[in-house]
Amino acid sequence: MIVWLLVGIVLAYTFWRFLLNEPTRVYSMPASEFYHMIDPENNAQKQIESLEIHNDWITGKFVPGSEPDPGFTTFKTPRDIASNYEIESKLLASNIDFNYQEPSRFPEWLGFFAGGLLPLLLLIGFMYFISRQMQGTGNRALAFGKSKARLHSDNQPKYTFNDVAGCDEAKEDLSEVIEFLQDAKKFQRLGGRIPKGVLLVGPPGTGKTLLARAVAGEAGVHFYSISGSDFVEMFVGVGASRVRDLFETGRRNAPCIIFLDELDAVGRHRGAGIGGGHDEREQTLNQLLVEMDGFNTTGGVILMAATNRPDVLDPALLRPGRFDRQIVVDFPDVRGREGIFKVHTKGKVPLSEDVDLLLLARSTPGFSGADIANMVNEAALLAARNDRENVDMESMENAKDRILMGPERRSMIISPSEKKLTAYHEAGHALLSHVIPEADPNYKCTIIPRGRALGITQKLPAEEKHNYTRSYLEAEIAVKLAGRVAEQMKFGEPSTGAKDDLERATDMARKMVCEWGMSEKMGPLTFGKKEEQIFLGREIAQHKDYSEETAVEIDKEVRRIIEEALTKTEALLKEKEDKLDKLAEALLERESLNAQEIEELMEEDAVAAELS
Repeated sequence: MIVWLLVGIVLAYTFWRFLLNEPTRVYSMPASEFYHMIDPENNAQKQIESLEIHNDWITGKFVPGSEPDPGFTTFKTPRDIASNYEIESKLLASNIDFNYQEPSRFPEWLGFFAGGLLPLLLLIGFMYFISRQMQGTGNRALAFGKSKARLHSDNQPKYTFNDVAGCDEAKEDLSEVIEFLQDAKKFQRLGGRIPKGVLLVGPPGTGKTLLARAVAGEAGVHFYSISGSDFVEMFVGVGASRVRDLFETGRRNAPCIIFLDELDAVGRHRGAGIGGGHDEREQTLNQLLVEMDGFNTTGGVILMAATNRPDVLDPALLRPGRFDRQIVVDFPDVRGREGIFKVHTKGKVPLSEDVDLLLLARSTPGFSGADIANMVNEAALLAARNDRENVDMESMENAKDRILMGPERRSMIISPSEKKLTAYHEAGHALLSHVIPEADPNYKCTIIPRGRALGITQKLPAEEKHNYTRSYLEAEIAVKLAGRVAEQMKFGEPSTGAKDDLERATDMARKMVCEWGMSEKMGPLTFGKKEEQIFLGREIAQHKDYSEETAVEIDKEVRRIIEEALTKTEALLKEKEDKLDKLAEALLERESLNAQEIEELMEEDAVAAELS
C-alpha cells in the first residue's frame, strides 16, 4: 500500500505540473537586468511586452524576437524593496503594460493537492469501496474459486464429547475415527485403513452439528468446517473449484478433518434437473466424488458430513470408499433425554430441589436435543420473569406446555357459548383417551387458547413406540373423532373446530389401507408410489399404480375405518355422558386439567357407582 501511494503521488504531481500548468520555459532574470530593460533611457528597442507585479515576484512576457535567450518567452525576477512609484514610472515611460496581482490566500501546495492529488485519492477511495462491497457479497475478484472453509481455532468455544448426550453409539464410532488420526499405526498393523468419509444422518435437532463440534474439540488435528450452500454460486464452475481448493488445503495440512454441513445442498441425485442442461450442482458433486475416491486421492483427510435428507443423496456418494460409515443420530431415549437435561443444566442453570430430571425425561418422549435445550431455556426465562432465584419444577412444566401446545393467549376474547362448545370438544377427546386402553394416556386438557387452537388436549405415550399396531391406530382415530361427536351430542350440530382432527384421522386411515396393509379386504399390499423430483428434494406427486376399480375400493375401506371408529366413539360417549358433562364443567371452572385431575374426576364417578 505504501508503494502504491508513493506511485500515486508522483503521478498526481506529474499530472498537475505538466498538464494543468502551461508547459513553457521561464527565464530567471536578475534584478539588475530587469531594471536595465525597463529603464526608458536604455529601452531604445522595447523588449518587455507586459508584466505582473506579485508580492515577491515580477513575471512577464518578452516581445517576440527580443528574448535574451532563444526558447524563453516568459521571465521571472525577484521584486526588490524599491517603491511601487519608481517601478510604475519607469514602466509608464517605457510604454510597458503592467498589472498588480493580488496575493493568493492559498499556498501553492494546496493547488497541487486540489488539482492533481485529490482526484487520484477519490479514485482510490472509490475502487476500495467497490472492492469491499464485492468482498462482502462473497464475489471477490480473483478469489471465486477459493474455498470458504473455516479453520477451527483454539480461541473458539471448545466442545468435547462430555457436552454431548443421548447418542452414545455415535460418539463411540467417532471416537474411533479420532483415535485413528492420532495413532494410525494401531489399526494399520492389522491391515486396517482409515475411513474416508463419515456421514451423520438423523432428524433435525438431534445433535449432528454438535457432534461435529465435539470432534473438533477432541481430535487435536486441523478441523475445517463448511456448509453445502457455500459451494453454490451464480457462476458456473465455482463450486467445483472450491471443492478442489478445499481438499488441496486439507492435504497440505493432513491429517485433518473436513466437516460439510447440509450435504444435501450439493449431493443430490444427478440426472434429475428439470428442463435439462448442465447443472452447476452436478459439477460440484462430480468434483466431490473425484476428490473423495479418485486417482489422485491421498490419505490423512477424513470428510465428515451431516444431512437430514439421506433419501435424496446420489448413490455414488454413499458407496463404501467414499462415505464408509453412516452414523444414525436419532431421537434420544429416556436415558439419553436425562443426560441431555443434565448437560444443559449442569453449571449453567441453577435448579431447585424439587426438579426431577428423570421425571422430565419420562414425560418428554419424542423430544430432540434441540427441543430439550429450548425447554430448559424457556424455563429459565419464565423463572426470571417471576423473580425466582432458581428454576423450579413448575417453570419446567410450564416450559414443556409451551413447547408441546404453544404459547397461551389469555387476552383472546371468547364468548361464553363458544367457550362451552370448546369445553365439550376437549372433554370428548380427554374422555376417550381415558376410556380406550389402547390409546395414549392424557397429559393435559385445556380450553385456554394456545397457538392457533381454542383448546388443546395433549397426550403423552406411557412408553416410547417405534411400531404401531392396528388396534392402536383405530383407537387414535376414535379419539380424534371424539370432539366432533361430543359437539353433535350436546349442541345438535358440529362446528369447524374439528377440521384438523378430521384431516389427521382421514390421513391415518388412508395410510392404514395404502401403506401399512391393515385392510383385510385390500390385503397386505401397498398402493401408490411416491414420485420425487430429486432436483427439488421434496415429494410433489404420487403415482397412481392401480386401477380405477381399486381406487374405489380404497375409498370404501377408508370410509369404513372412519365410520366404524365414529360408531364406536358415539357409543362410548353416550354410555359415559355423565362423565363427559363432569369433565366439561371442570374445564369451564378451572380452564385446565392435568392427567392426575382427569383421573380423579373419573375415579369419583366409579366410587359413587360402587357405593350405590
